[in-house]
Amino acid sequence: MNLWNSLAGMVEVELTSADPEGTLAAAAEKNIAVFSVTRKEALVMHLRVFRRDLPALRKLCEKRGDRLSVRRTLGIYWTLNRFLARPVLVLGIGLLLFLTLFLPTRVLFVRVEGNHQVPANRILEAASEHGIGFAEALGIRFGASRRGVRSERIKNALLGAIPELQWAGVNTRGCTAVISVRERTPEEKAGEEENRVGSVVAARDGVIVSCTVLEGTAKCTPGQAVRQGQVLISGYTDCGICIRAAWAKGEVYARTRREITVITPAEWDERDAQTGSATRFSLIFGKKRINLWKGSGIWDSSCGRIETEYPLVLPGGFRLPVALAVEKLTFWNTEPTASIEAAAEAELKAFADDYLTSQMVAGKILYAVESVFPQAGGYVLTGQYDCLEMIGRERAEEMGENHGQSD
Repeated sequence: MNLWNSLAGMVEVELTSADPEGTLAAAAEKNIAVFSVTRKEALVMHLRVFRRDLPALRKLCEKRGDRLSVRRTLGIYWTLNRFLARPVLVLGIGLLLFLTLFLPTRVLFVRVEGNHQVPANRILEAASEHGIGFAEALGIRFGASRRGVRSERIKNALLGAIPELQWAGVNTRGCTAVISVRERTPEEKAGEEENRVGSVVAARDGVIVSCTVLEGTAKCTPGQAVRQGQVLISGYTDCGICIRAAWAKGEVYARTRREITVITPAEWDERDAQTGSATRFSLIFGKKRINLWKGSGIWDSSCGRIETEYPLVLPGGFRLPVALAVEKLTFWNTEPTASIEAAAEAELKAFADDYLTSQMVAGKILYAVESVFPQAGGYVLTGQYDCLEMIGRERAEEMGENHGQSD
């Protein structure tokens, strides 16, 4: 059987007739091509015909009173036909071919090498924000295009986001993007700090109370009002014949004014006894989540929720961007609880004091004017505070900035 006959499809049949030769002659008159004729018995022959000629031969045999039965099918046509009759297999093979061609063009894994002090997660997070992604032109993410990963852009972004890195580069090896980094040594860090120029600037508006200069030149005096961002201690010192540049250091305290508004509800639900629990599962692919449960996932205060992620890790510790999230829900009975105005006032004042103190690097509250009043089902505290706090913050400067130095 040649290739053409195989593609067209052949059928081997068994012909039972009182006059087999007459049937073959009638088939020739009907332009039915017959191949490989073999006599098995006096009235039985085996022969092959094209698939398209089988209906005509069958009709001819019925007219002559002969019996025609199909023994087997031959050729590529019938093989493909049986193959296409199995859609699941066809879909699987098609998917395999697609993945074979598509996956080598995608970034499926990201690995960091060369880091010792800087955590790999910190480098990966910075790369995700400044690399190449699906929809935006940013982020080395799961499934990103290999061609879209531009090493120079990610290098500049990583060096800007992580000062501890001296060099960074990105190479793709198959489906893996390898971020190679080199960290700065302590000697290099110390040398850079010595060569940098910085000033101390005001973090808030205020009136200067004291200024202690450890390095640099003071640009403020006690009693002077300053605004946020104003230079308090300059890193440039006029030495007469030259200007010395250094990293300014010192402490500047000022009186500042702060305002705050705090709100607390007058009534709330307080948990009492536990009533039940439930467990829910979700699949996480990269930054996409597939919930394996129904519902909105929005619960009130009667429900406590603890979520734990179990990532898929290959042998050798290589973590895939796939994880199983297990969410444990605990349900409680709640009882309505009300707060009296005196207790609410004490809680609001204590919170305001702790909050303002935590916002200061160093300092204290000198004087406070506070008022508490009920409003819309709760209590509101408004306060104005005079504070004594350290407002000086170090800031790196560009070489050549004057900062008040005379020419």
